[in-house]
Amino acid sequence: MGKIGFIRHGVTAWNQEGRAQGQHDVPLNDEGIAQARKLAKRLANEDWEYIYSSDLQRAAKTAELIAQAKGIEVVLDARLREKSHGRLDGTTVQERVDKWGSEWQKLDHGQERDDEVWQRASSFLEEIVSKHPEDNVLIVSHGAWIRTALSRLVKEEQITYIENTSLCVLEKAELSWNCLLLACTAHLNSES
Repeated sequence: MGKIGFIRHGVTAWNQEGRAQGQHDVPLNDEGIAQARKLAKRLANEDWEYIYSSDLQRAAKTAELIAQAKGIEVVLDARLREKSHGRLDGTTVQERVDKWGSEWQKLDHGQERDDEVWQRASSFLEEIVSKHPEDNVLIVSHGAWIRTALSRLVKEEQITYIENTSLCVLEKAELSWNCLLLACTAHLNSES
């Protein structure tokens, strides 16, 4: 059976400002590009045959840098987009408190529900497993999307945050998935 590597995109200015990005098309900043290059260097000599990415530019650029190091093509797919946070997208926690009060979390902000994110994710994953049953496939997506997928596939509910450019690797077993690597960012400690 093949493996799937889940990668969160590199950092953006909005990440650093604590702004919810959701499906806003925010680009990588210079640090995010450097992170993606470090990850690309890490993955260059590993056995990954395909790479799929969210079509949002922060993920697509991360995937592009990895694909260049691997000599493979990126396939973009909108199902890999981040969870929409509705009217919270583009805001910081302080801006939410200022606008809706300290109990802003109890209000309906039009956010995409986790089961809706999972519906997109499972549709994509079923297709990938069918198309590449024995291959090793990288998927570049977003924090909430990856957390949702992991919580359903390997019951990794303790994951509350996925670092930028972290790598999670799952291996397909007969009726389940095995987690081989969880939210690894060792590449960020490298000098180059």
